[in-house]
Amino acid sequence: MKKRCYIAGAGEFSKNILPKDGDYVIAADAGYAALLSHNITPYLIIGDFDSLSPDLLSAVSDHPNVIRSKAEKDDTDMMLAVKKGLELGFKEFIINGGLGGRLDHTLASIQTLEYIINRDADAALVGQSLYITAVKNGEFRFKPDSKQNSTVSIFCAGKKAEGVTLKGLKYPLNNATVTSDYPIGISNETTGKPASISVTKGTLIIMLDGGIPEIC
Repeated sequence: MKKRCYIAGAGEFSKNILPKDGDYVIAADAGYAALLSHNITPYLIIGDFDSLSPDLLSAVSDHPNVIRSKAEKDDTDMMLAVKKGLELGFKEFIINGGLGGRLDHTLASIQTLEYIINRDADAALVGQSLYITAVKNGEFRFKPDSKQNSTVSIFCAGKKAEGVTLKGLKYPLNNATVTSDYPIGISNETTGKPASISVTKGTLIIMLDGGIPEIC
């Protein structure tokens, strides 16, 4: 089985995280255009194709693996791609093109990230300079981009997150409770050294702005 499920969306696309050999690549609607711009052919294309340019619709029709959805549906095209990846048994997801543009789409992508985490899989959203992941009842360890310092922000997903500990960042935190109605975790900074963010009970959304981290 391929190692990762790599999903391309129609939002802000990062050329710094492209599919690796062995990735299972899914294009969510107009994410197909982003992949083609980097000479990448997906294994699967999913969507209602309402945001795909007419000149690419014929290319979609020629692709051997296409799942067409109705325009009026409960799931976003991105969520349909994620559900397919989970159905295929993937435990690691990279979503490129789920950020930027419309705020509602960005928030939907972050909720989709939490959906993946709640199903015992790892996931990250990437944009041109933004990397977003989540941790549930566990630890996220990383080494920041050595070329520049990154801003790190954490948000509570749900009513509260208990036992939150930050190490290796400019502003540490030890065994704290973070709630969804008080933004205490905004604008921390990396120090160039390995760092960790852990939570004993609950889920944290983690945003790194300013480079792609190395996951430890």
